[in-house]
Amino acid sequence: MTTTPVRIGTLTRSGFRLWIYLSIGAAILGFVGSIVALVDTGIYEALTAVFLPQAFAQDLANLVVAPLLAVVAVLALRGSLRAYLVWLGIVAFTLYNYVIYAFSVPFGSLFPIWITVLSLSLFALIGGVHAIDAEGTANSYVKRRLVTTSAWVLFAVAGLFGLLWLSEDVPALLSGSTPQSVRDMALPTNPVHILDYVFFLPAAIITGIGLLRRKHLAFVAAPAFFVFLILTCAPILITPLVQVHIAINIGMIAAIGLLALALVAVLILLLRSVQWRICVGGAPIPPDA
Repeated sequence: MTTTPVRIGTLTRSGFRLWIYLSIGAAILGFVGSIVALVDTGIYEALTAVFLPQAFAQDLANLVVAPLLAVVAVLALRGSLRAYLVWLGIVAFTLYNYVIYAFSVPFGSLFPIWITVLSLSLFALIGGVHAIDAEGTANSYVKRRLVTTSAWVLFAVAGLFGLLWLSEDVPALLSGSTPQSVRDMALPTNPVHILDYVFFLPAAIITGIGLLRRKHLAFVAAPAFFVFLILTCAPILITPLVQVHIAINIGMIAAIGLLALALVAVLILLLRSVQWRICVGGAPIPPDA
């Protein structure tokens, strides 16, 4: 079957490439910063015994995510729509994490890298979403029933995490106390809960509704959300490997692992239903070999 090219907005080739190059810069800086943080034990010396392994786990995950971002960016430059949709998800994940780095980790020598990666990934994501032709992307999906299934998966995952966070925060509010996770990390609030309440959970639900209503932008956002969710599971699964003298919740780790596998399966099926040629500024880009 002949694939239909998807035009990346009305931007020029150089304009389209700009957002990709910004993300590659973010990947390089993030990779270097994580290596430094893992080697220099003084970077996280102010973190608590609970927060420290989480920071190390995130840095270890970055050593995989940053090269993956660069590889996917190159594939997107070569014309893969599938790669472009995955690229959006990795950039969103990078943005999410570096908000936490910038606002939750004490000021130190890596602060310039953290805010630079945060800025690069923010503008890469905004530009990348603006650049793609959402209607053309929506029309490239060939399995509409799978799209509906993906919407309900987004609802389920958003509901699961929402209930999980509320199970800690609501009792604390009712009792006038501080949530345990906030005390463990010695922070004013839990940054993950805030980002999820304000951005992730509402956006996931809105995307799911958009898929059911066949809104064009939702077809762009859905694969990115699945990539984001899969990558979010990675630091959680890595944390027990670097955690010392702290009890490991085997049940929770197993549940996150199974969730990650299920999300990978849905993502693969969703991407396989996408036609994958891109045109930039109306000029075709050769598809991947």
